[in-house]
Amino acid sequence: MAKVEIILPAMGEGIIEATITRWLVKEGTEVEEDDPVVEVATDKVDTEIPSPASGVITGFAFAEGEIPKVGDVLAWIENEQISEVSEESSPKVEADYIDVKNLSVAAREEKREVETKGSEVKSRTPEGKYLTPLVRKIASEEGVSLSDLDSIKGSGMDGRITKEDILSFISGKGSADKPVEKEPQGTKEAESTLSASADEGKKQTSQAEVKGPEAVAAAPSAEARYNDAGDEIIEMDRIRKIIAEHMVSSKRTSPHVTTFIDVDVTDIINWRNRVKDNFLKSTGTKLTLTPIFFEATARALRQFPGINIQVDGTTIIRKKSINLGMATALPNGNLIVPIIKNADEKSLIGLARDVNDLAVRARGNKLKPDDISGGTFSITNYGTVGNLMGTPIINQPQCAILGIGAVKKMPAVIETPSGDAIAIRQIMYLSLSYDHRVIDGALAGTFISQLKQNLESFTSNSWLEEFEV
Repeated sequence: MAKVEIILPAMGEGIIEATITRWLVKEGTEVEEDDPVVEVATDKVDTEIPSPASGVITGFAFAEGEIPKVGDVLAWIENEQISEVSEESSPKVEADYIDVKNLSVAAREEKREVETKGSEVKSRTPEGKYLTPLVRKIASEEGVSLSDLDSIKGSGMDGRITKEDILSFISGKGSADKPVEKEPQGTKEAESTLSASADEGKKQTSQAEVKGPEAVAAAPSAEARYNDAGDEIIEMDRIRKIIAEHMVSSKRTSPHVTTFIDVDVTDIINWRNRVKDNFLKSTGTKLTLTPIFFEATARALRQFPGINIQVDGTTIIRKKSINLGMATALPNGNLIVPIIKNADEKSLIGLARDVNDLAVRARGNKLKPDDISGGTFSITNYGTVGNLMGTPIINQPQCAILGIGAVKKMPAVIETPSGDAIAIRQIMYLSLSYDHRVIDGALAGTFISQLKQNLESFTSNSWLEEFEV
């Protein structure tokens, strides 16, 4: 009999940890190889981790809500079919098994204690810092206030406070009974020692630092401040918090500039309406405008590789692959960006299949980590809800994003053999937001002008004749 470890696998580019959202099995559950055993969530996607072998679940290393790192053991499986030891060594194996089982029980007891203690402290500080159950337990035991936790600079991912951070803070702070720069927490005497000569700003800061749990509890909450009659208080879900942080981080990182251009897509609309039925019949997939836009964009990126870049410190990385991100709205109102890899190497049929497949799987929460990693340029289509133009935010670490507006019938001046004339044309606006640290206006303007030309000349491509009836 052998023990098999369930490991947190690599979850995509740049992802080093994940949150255990739900265990799908219990201790003692029999599972088959590839059966899903746990749901995990990263800052990019939710996914299930399958069992690497058949057997019985004997223990868990992490509880729901905890955050293991890539490579950590999540759980153990006993498998009677796998044996890696000889008959003589079986007593040692049995002894090892008992030790592992006892350790598993001890670990679960410790987790229960962490969860119990941690529940006494809120999961987020007033400034929004996430606190793990272990950090909350330590804070509860040591009397560390939420305002103190806000002052700790976390060394974890996205500034998260780790066990080492809070222990270092407590060690540097000293005993709560020992007088230091500030008096013990939670006492009125401590507040009375504030210097009357200090300015109001410093006084408020010092008072905030010495407030104890009672003072923190008495502080006005967001609900108290905004809960007027009829107001609805809505807590952000996990994905919305991630999106919010990602957007703020992007604006903080890149100086955004947006340029606009109008495109006459009358010929594209007419061609698509003419061939869409035959396209569906011959390829088995629907033809929308999206793959046409992607094809023209991929060609423009190949013509102007200076847009298909990323920044690492003071180094510019010109990406060889053209991997297009497709911003997709989810039924719950959130957003995700699946990636079409090597879009410049794919035909219109291939792009249409990829667009439809990724959109369906995104809305059904069926994307895999690889489906949302490795993007080099993103496209968002706010025209689907009737908007004419917008200024999209760059999807870091990329350096540009294209926005597509709604197609509208508009009067336009066109050239004819007999001179200029006004006609009703199908017009849409494109917007390109770019990182002005590394992309100048001339390059961005030339790129979007080339994209306009690619679209307006799209129906002149000879390879499109195969779709004609």
